[in-house]
Amino acid sequence: MTFGQEAPKLIDTEIASVAVVANQIDIDYAQVALKRSKNKDILDFANRMIEDHNAVIQQAVALVEKLGVNPKDNAVSQSLLKQSEETLETLKEVDEHDFDKTYIDNEVAYHKAVIDAVNGLLIPEANNTELKGLLEAVVPALEAHLEHAKMTQAKI
Repeated sequence: MTFGQEAPKLIDTEIASVAVVANQIDIDYAQVALKRSKNKDILDFANRMIEDHNAVIQQAVALVEKLGVNPKDNAVSQSLLKQSEETLETLKEVDEHDFDKTYIDNEVAYHKAVIDAVNGLLIPEANNTELKGLLEAVVPALEAHLEHAKMTQAKI
């Protein structure tokens, strides 16, 4: 999974778009898990992803509204969406017996990639202090998600 580290510099409105897209993608994955899994640990994890990532989207939307800007689509957000379409297809089509492992393995990889992208790409390129602060504030939650995903993965 790549987050376009080779992409040209991002402006704040593009960073906001990437943040919203990345959070929505994980919500989409979790919604598939709620439909396909019967495992309590997976369902609990998926519900947490929906709740937490919706909260981040709301914060990002509130910030861009406050700043009077609109998130701007860009190569990084488009790349994320393209990759997510492939992953969603896999999650929808994988054999029922393999779903939980496929989902949680993806969640571990996805959260590692998102953390790397936020720390290595989005925060360094953010110019607006409030946007940078929001991104920095989200990192501990993403790290907690990664640890939760790893604990769930160990049970599957």
